[in-house]
Amino acid sequence: MIAVEKTVLVLLAAGKSRRFGDVGSKLDEMFLSRPLGLHVAVTLEDIPFMERIAIVDGLKIDYARHNFTVIHDENPERDMASAVRLGVEAARSHGAEAVIIALADMPRVTATHIYRLLDAADGPEAVVASSNGRHPSPPVLFGAARFGEVLAIRDDNDARDMIRAGVHVVANEQELIDVDTREELEQLRALVHAPEARRR
Repeated sequence: MIAVEKTVLVLLAAGKSRRFGDVGSKLDEMFLSRPLGLHVAVTLEDIPFMERIAIVDGLKIDYARHNFTVIHDENPERDMASAVRLGVEAARSHGAEAVIIALADMPRVTATHIYRLLDAADGPEAVVASSNGRHPSPPVLFGAARFGEVLAIRDDNDARDMIRAGVHVVANEQELIDVDTREELEQLRALVHAPEARRR
């Protein structure tokens, strides 16, 4: 187990939303009367992390109002690897024993699940990913001894290999819903009977 007080939360909110359509940022779309990208930040706000860092670009949400240190991703590609590197570099500068990487487009993640990731971490070499029982996914915890490997990641395949080799903590599939397209957002709205759901 790694103490949450020695762990930095890194929230990735800098993607280009290419698959969602020309909307600016999908994270500003409303879900349950709140911007999609704000849900996980609010859900985890009572967890006493050492630090909270949001990697952002091109969205309207003010994460600083929710006690996040905001870092703008200046990388023109704004891929996930560059955002992860920014977050891990910041976590390392704080002397963190671990970092948890969470995605702002996964609005159903719970605080209980985050604590289960911490419980499953067995030390500085830990890599602990979430899983729906079939394949691993974020949120992901990396122990401090892995920071160098994470900073060396240059593409999704490198990250996948690390995560596949780690410990996997199974969660309800609906808890790990990742909204990449407008259709997926509409499906999620319908699933929870959100007020924004389209009337048929």
